[in-house]
Amino acid sequence: MKSAFHPKPLRYPQSWSELPGGDELKQAIEGVCDDLSQRVFGYNLVKLGNLSSEIKLPDCAIRNQVVQTQVATEASSLISNSDKLPYIENSIDGFLLANELDFARDPHEILREVDRTITANGYVIISGFNPYSLTGLARFLPIKKGNILHQARFFSAGRIKDWLQLLGFEIVEHRHILFSMLFASHHKGQPAAWQQWCSRYCPWCSSVYVLMARKRAIPMTTIKPKWKVKPRFSAVGASMRDAASRITHSSNR
Repeated sequence: MKSAFHPKPLRYPQSWSELPGGDELKQAIEGVCDDLSQRVFGYNLVKLGNLSSEIKLPDCAIRNQVVQTQVATEASSLISNSDKLPYIENSIDGFLLANELDFARDPHEILREVDRTITANGYVIISGFNPYSLTGLARFLPIKKGNILHQARFFSAGRIKDWLQLLGFEIVEHRHILFSMLFASHHKGQPAAWQQWCSRYCPWCSSVYVLMARKRAIPMTTIKPKWKVKPRFSAVGASMRDAASRITHSSNR
C-alpha cells in the first residue's frame, strides 16, 4: 500500500469554488454533515481547514464552533496548521474534516492530533473523495490537468476507517453521496431519483463519502484472578488425642 505521507507540499484549496462543481459538492456534503452533527453534544466543535470553514451546521447542538484555517478568511476564528492543533488534551467534543485529509501532506499526524485533543465519547465527521468512483478514475486521464482536484489524495473510506479504528474510534455511520463525475461541468445537479437509485444499488461508486466516528472510552476495571494461592504448609493427618497418648506412653517409660 502506498504511504500516506507525501514528500512534497500539495496545492491546498482556499475555497470550494476552486473545485469542479464546487457549489454542488459543498451543498451535498453540508446537508449530510449538518444531519450527522445533531448527534454531537458538548461545548466545543472545531471545523478544521479551509473547506470545513464554509460548511454550515445550523442544526448542530454545539453553538461554540471554532473555525480553524491555514490562512485568514472571513469565517476564521483561529489560524493554524491542521497537524499542530493549539488545544489541550480532551478539550474538543467534535471535529469536522471536510475533505481535509485529501489535501493533507501527512493525514496520520492530523488524525493523531484529533485523537489527542478530542474528549472521551467525542465525534469526528470526515468527508473524502472515493478513489473507486468515476471521479477517482478520471483523475488519471489527461483532462483538466490544471484543476486542483488532480492534487487530491483520494483515500478510500476503508483506509480511513482502519486509521480511525487503530486510534480507538468506533465507526458510527458511513454515507455515500454524489454519483457523478466531478471533472465534468454540470449546469444542473443530477436528478434525485438517479441519486437514490445509485445509493441503493451501487453505493461503492459514489464520488464522495462521509464518515462519522466516535472515540471509545474504555473504563478501567479490576480483574479478579481465577487462581488461588495454596498454603505452603498443611496439617499432618493425625489427631491431637493420638499425639497426647504418645507423649504419656513415652513418659511412663
